[in-house]
Amino acid sequence: MHIGLRIFFGFFLIVGLAAFLTLRVFVQEVKPGVRQSMEATLADTAHVLALLAADDMQQGHIANGAFARRLAGLAQEPVNATISGVRKESVDYRVTVTDVRGIVSFDSAGTDVGADYSRWNDVYRTLRGQYGARSTRTDPADEDSTVMYVAAPIRTDATEGGRTLGVLTVSKPNATMAPFIARSREKILLHGLLLMGCAFGIGLACTLWLVHGLRKLQRYARAVAAGQRAEMPLRGAGELAELGRAVETMRLRLEDKQYVEHYIHTLTHEMKSPLAAIGGAAELLQEEVPPADRRRFAANIQGQTRRLELMIGKLLTLAAVEQKQQIEASEPVALLPLLAQLVEESEPRARQRNVTLQLRTVPPDEAAPVVEGEPFLLRQALANLIENAIDFSPAHGTVDIAVVGEPGAAGAAIVRIDDDGPGIPDYALPRLFERFYSLPRPDGRDKSTGLGLCFVREVAALHRGHVTVANRAGGGACATLSLPAARR
Repeated sequence: MHIGLRIFFGFFLIVGLAAFLTLRVFVQEVKPGVRQSMEATLADTAHVLALLAADDMQQGHIANGAFARRLAGLAQEPVNATISGVRKESVDYRVTVTDVRGIVSFDSAGTDVGADYSRWNDVYRTLRGQYGARSTRTDPADEDSTVMYVAAPIRTDATEGGRTLGVLTVSKPNATMAPFIARSREKILLHGLLLMGCAFGIGLACTLWLVHGLRKLQRYARAVAAGQRAEMPLRGAGELAELGRAVETMRLRLEDKQYVEHYIHTLTHEMKSPLAAIGGAAELLQEEVPPADRRRFAANIQGQTRRLELMIGKLLTLAAVEQKQQIEASEPVALLPLLAQLVEESEPRARQRNVTLQLRTVPPDEAAPVVEGEPFLLRQALANLIENAIDFSPAHGTVDIAVVGEPGAAGAAIVRIDDDGPGIPDYALPRLFERFYSLPRPDGRDKSTGLGLCFVREVAALHRGHVTVANRAGGGACATLSLPAARR
């Protein structure tokens, strides 16, 4: 299962289970809580009515006295009230009075006068000085037919000894509280569903945030494993950012170690030939040789020494570019003025080889594109391409430098440099951008360091562009540097 789903289901399971158990407890407590409140109200009512009935009970006319007359029409008393959204239209109380033997002397419903209630819990316990209450079904098969009975003693005045004259019981069907219980349950369930929905949303948001961070780290790790330039995507003080920094630190240390090992290997390999030539010439100079040979050997030493210096300098420059993960100081760079300056600087070298340099924009009247980047690195990269084109151009040849701007918001700025040279052998095309790989010059001059095109490729990648070198259909080679155009 995907890690995001695991995190989400784990979070939602914990929160959902906690919410479910909490809701269940609430729902289970609603009904008992309402009935307990009703019982407390019935107890208060019973004691108040017991005080009011004491005089008629003591005088022996509880069945037809003022108290009985007032309560006789209790069930028919109209009520016009809306309580918590529930409509109430009648009094639900029933009042019964029993004597000290437990015989019913008065019944507001008029049905049980003369009945023996002495064994009912409310009457039985109250006559013995205890709290008397019970809940009894009117229909044994119907759980919702229960009626709650709460009793209070009817006593004489304290000055007369406070004797118990009887018991007054107030009863009320539990079914009358069902609408309130149902309404409370609905509210609890509604808020519970809202809670679950909020938990779902929070869990989803947290999961997406966490998975988004993990996917950034995953893409970063894959890019690093593929040898691509990649910037650490996470910032801040969170655990994911800390993990990302740890991965980046490990990567840098491993890359530094591998980079140094690789460079030492390649540098020592490439330095063998110049050092061997210098060593051989130095040994011959220790012997008596003709002046012409001495001058030739000394020139060889100087030439190989310059080659070593040039190789080391370019290698250090390439190493600096390869170690960069991003451009530190980016600014708009107009390509046409930069190329015009490079053409002017390369003119003496081109004239020495009878090569013509030609700079143009495509189409001719089109404004030259601008790119975002580091001017020094772009200058060095373009200078390498122009230098290569001059070196491989024959006498009286032309190096054509064209600046092309692609239209659109996501357009590219393209520099295309064509020469009239012999072109690139098929076997060399896949290796042109390898470090230290170089082809012999057409006029028999020494090979270059083989680091120029590698440097151009690194600069292009650093600017989110790319470089290609291919043969032209009519002869010669074409180098193309493509960079993202700056937004205007």
